[in-house]
Amino acid sequence: MNLNLTKPICFFDLETTGVNISKDRIVEISILKIFPNGKEETKTWLVNPEMPIPKEVIAIHGITDEDVADKPKFKEIAKEIHNLIKDSDLGGYNSNKFDIPLLAEEMLRADIDFDMKNRVSVDVQTIFHKMEQRTLSAAYKFYCEKELEGAHGAEADTKATFEVLKAQIAKYDDIENDIKFLADFSSRKQFADFAGFIAFNKDGQECFSFGKHKGKLVTEVLESEPGYFGWLLNADFPLYTKKVLTAIKLRNFNNKI
Repeated sequence: MNLNLTKPICFFDLETTGVNISKDRIVEISILKIFPNGKEETKTWLVNPEMPIPKEVIAIHGITDEDVADKPKFKEIAKEIHNLIKDSDLGGYNSNKFDIPLLAEEMLRADIDFDMKNRVSVDVQTIFHKMEQRTLSAAYKFYCEKELEGAHGAEADTKATFEVLKAQIAKYDDIENDIKFLADFSSRKQFADFAGFIAFNKDGQECFSFGKHKGKLVTEVLESEPGYFGWLLNADFPLYTKKVLTAIKLRNFNNKI
């Protein structure tokens, strides 16, 4: 079965030093690019995260400090990765909540302006959880009737994710073989930033989703409490969240001119 594509889609998976989007780093990234004609292209990199990999994380993915000591830093391969994915939609397993936000942080640290404006994302985990409530290994066994060998290896997880999505489309009559449909179906609450600090309300306006200003319009808060913007930029928030806040502030300023 082939995906019904109008543009390429890149399924990808990250192995990292942890789960903190702002602070943790990539140690392995694998990308499986699917073209509309069915052609597939796979590329995997081990990455020097420039920080120690905690023992409890090594126990999960098996990648040690020694494994990545002589590997390129992310900023050294960022342009190659960006060139591979820049014309594509994105797909992954828990990618909307973790892989895409963390990839965006790494790209911004490498001075590459990464965003999702002209693409959609398909999160296979969300589809799975809506339909069956399981893990990737269980999803692979349930949909593909195979055991997932090499789980928690980026390349094995990436290929399994692609296979699971195709099996999901084949299994459920109400899931369309259309990337826009899959992106909408696998999305959760709509956010302006990847990390979920700025949400859209029912009118499509950006609102804070946390803290003392939760539910309030970002534009109104930034206007009534100017110092809050400075605090946000200096606090430990993801770079992409700060980028979105800056864009909202500039847009509001330009609207007043």
